[in-house]
Amino acid sequence: MIKGLAITPPVLGRISIGRVVEKNGIRLPQKDDQFTITSQIQEKDAGWVLHPLDAELRKEATNGKLRTIPVRMLFNEADLNLRAEYTMFDRKRGRPMCVGNGDTCKRLTQSGVQSLPCPGPTLCEFGKGGLCKPYGRLNVKVGEDDDLGTFIFRTTGYNSIRTLAARLSYYQAVSGGLLAYIPLDLKLRGKSTTQSHRTPIYYVDLVVKEGMSLQEAVVEAREKARQAKEEGVDQAALDAAAAKGFGNALFEYDEDEMSQVVEEFYPVTKDADKGPVDGSSVVSKLQRGLEPATSAFGRN
Repeated sequence: MIKGLAITPPVLGRISIGRVVEKNGIRLPQKDDQFTITSQIQEKDAGWVLHPLDAELRKEATNGKLRTIPVRMLFNEADLNLRAEYTMFDRKRGRPMCVGNGDTCKRLTQSGVQSLPCPGPTLCEFGKGGLCKPYGRLNVKVGEDDDLGTFIFRTTGYNSIRTLAARLSYYQAVSGGLLAYIPLDLKLRGKSTTQSHRTPIYYVDLVVKEGMSLQEAVVEAREKARQAKEEGVDQAALDAAAAKGFGNALFEYDEDEMSQVVEEFYPVTKDADKGPVDGSSVVSKLQRGLEPATSAFGRN
């Protein structure tokens, strides 16, 4: 296996809330109140091409709005299906510069990658001004066409990451470690908060398939796991292979997708006093401030 290359689940398409639109020559993310399932193909003027599953599932949706997607997990281990860290990107190149978990981080510096304390975005000198955000990737199976192919949902939302992490760990626990066999629905929920000025914000939840109880879902999971084992499917080996693949690189990212991630989650913004924000200032900031930041973190 090539070292330094993260081996991630094969991706057939993307699940997103909203889309990227162009306003005054600047491409900006625009939120929506429904899911969109797109393929891996992007057209120059029309944007991402819808996946056939989008139209298929939308036919059964209320008012044509896709707010529930039937899914299954690829792995039994919750952390393999959802990976989430605090991440700061170089906005010019689209590569992660610093990835941490709130305890420790791996940071790209002039002398290479260093392991440093991670106080989180609000307390980190380099994370100020929204440079560092939680970044989650959830891989799910949709449909029956590809047993190992997945659709990826990416988010920087605390609500989605917190909810998905809790649900996955709970389902893994109550099923006796048979998370990959539980029939689930990816569900879009809305709520209003003081920070959103009482306007609805949308986040993603994971629930037992509509029409089933938790007990029924667990019974089905046990039966499907038994059948898979009898047919020679080694789920434990698949989980082990995935864990090894994720750990094959310091940072998990796809060169082809980084520009999309930056465009969607880290759009170009302007501050009245500071002007436009770009990646070059982030890089220089990292390089200049490494030693002071290290000593500062050590006192926390």
